[in-house]
Amino acid sequence: MGIRRGAMAALDPGFWRGKRVLLTGQTGFKGSWAAIWLADLGAEVTGLALAPDQHPSLYELAAVDRLARSLIVDLRDLAAIEAALAGRSFDLVLHMAAQPILRTALSDPVATFASNVMGTVHLLQALRSQTALGAVLVITSDKVYANAENGRPFSEQASLGGKDPYSASKAATEIAAESFAKSYFEPRGVPLATARGGNVIGGGDYAAERIFADIVRAAQRREQVVLRHPEATRPWQHVLDCVAGYFVYLQALATRPAMPRAMNFGPRPGGREVAVGELATLGIEALGALPWRHEPDPRSLEVKSLSIDTSLAKQVLGFESKLDAPQAVALTMDWYRRQASGEEALALCRSQIADFQGQA
Repeated sequence: MGIRRGAMAALDPGFWRGKRVLLTGQTGFKGSWAAIWLADLGAEVTGLALAPDQHPSLYELAAVDRLARSLIVDLRDLAAIEAALAGRSFDLVLHMAAQPILRTALSDPVATFASNVMGTVHLLQALRSQTALGAVLVITSDKVYANAENGRPFSEQASLGGKDPYSASKAATEIAAESFAKSYFEPRGVPLATARGGNVIGGGDYAAERIFADIVRAAQRREQVVLRHPEATRPWQHVLDCVAGYFVYLQALATRPAMPRAMNFGPRPGGREVAVGELATLGIEALGALPWRHEPDPRSLEVKSLSIDTSLAKQVLGFESKLDAPQAVALTMDWYRRQASGEEALALCRSQIADFQGQA
């Protein structure tokens, strides 16, 4: 795959061995990858999330519930969270659970705000009674910024905003997390920070409204995949790059003083922007599928241009993404091809994780 070696020096496997990690969202796509990787690092993982809302799901295919103690809980229910966590103690928290789909948020904004904002507030409230916490990392999104679509990358100091319910819910989550950090966690010496990840692709994503899941489904049916905004640019990254960034950041929050309390994770600084149509073409060519077709949505609120500045992660953590867009697409499609040919999902994930870390 041409994966660059040595870029994972910032990730210390020894740090994670034996750590008690609370991971929310373990039933989702990114959360499943995170749970598998944490388990392989030797962490003791407890997951907290709703049951999978997609079938198939990577959580089920890879039997993630055998790798992590999986608690099926609705984060919109504070009492249920407190009951699930009662008597349990954690060293680290990685909060990934969310309603992540923009068009779902447009159709049901109340549920999206309830999941993304109040779900986070409920979790943080429940964590206030934890006495052994070393650090808490809340995952938001690259869409938290007030985007005037001028093409300039957003740094962590850019203004927060959001003209659609999904983006606004994530920006509101940032504000809620900061309020809990300054009011409750920082006075106790517990770092609480947010990570703003770019658009993620990777094997095992079967959600609706996700570009590669849609391509795989269309290829299986010998249909064309439909793109609404092929000209739009996004900060694409492979799921392993994204999750690795979260791990390195959480590790640093727990071990190093005066870390920044918000950080972007996405393509390497100075990398070329890739449009939706170009990325889809790479995926289609890899599968030998039919060409995509364009069906514009004149009512869409999706921004045409989004770019984030990831230089802070490189400067402070020594971390940057390994994979460019073509490499990320190739790794993603290799996962889907091999899984369709009969290879087990968990073995595939572990193989790609090991190769990513330079061990294969």
